[in-house]
Amino acid sequence: MRRQGTPDDVLRLKVREPPALLTPVACQNRVAPRNRMSYSAPMPVSTTGHIRLDDRGVAWIDDTNTKVIEVALDMIAHGWSPEEIHFQHPHLSLAQIHAALGFYYDHKAEMDAQIQRDVGNVERLRKQASESPIRK
Repeated sequence: MRRQGTPDDVLRLKVREPPALLTPVACQNRVAPRNRMSYSAPMPVSTTGHIRLDDRGVAWIDDTNTKVIEVALDMIAHGWSPEEIHFQHPHLSLAQIHAALGFYYDHKAEMDAQIQRDVGNVERLRKQASESPIRK
């Protein structure tokens, strides 16, 4: 009598051979060709929506009487977030504020230099001004 569970009763599984490794040449034959971008091509210049430059090169927020530098100064001087700037200037949309701040960061060196020139001009004018009863 044979006992159950002997090796003769165990199912024998067929093990398949592993697939052959694909070489780069074999992969190229199996993969559909795709168009590759050239990285040497210059990137297109993108413009910031909601911002326009006037004849003097001053950046303004579209459809408003607000300069980009004014929004940047609110952030720099007061530490305001875009939401706080929107609260303080409800005529500006958040999209316009973000566009202005984006323009500021894209042109940070030039705009910071302009801010420094403006501060210098105010200090110079303050020194030149005579005493005023209002300033006392």
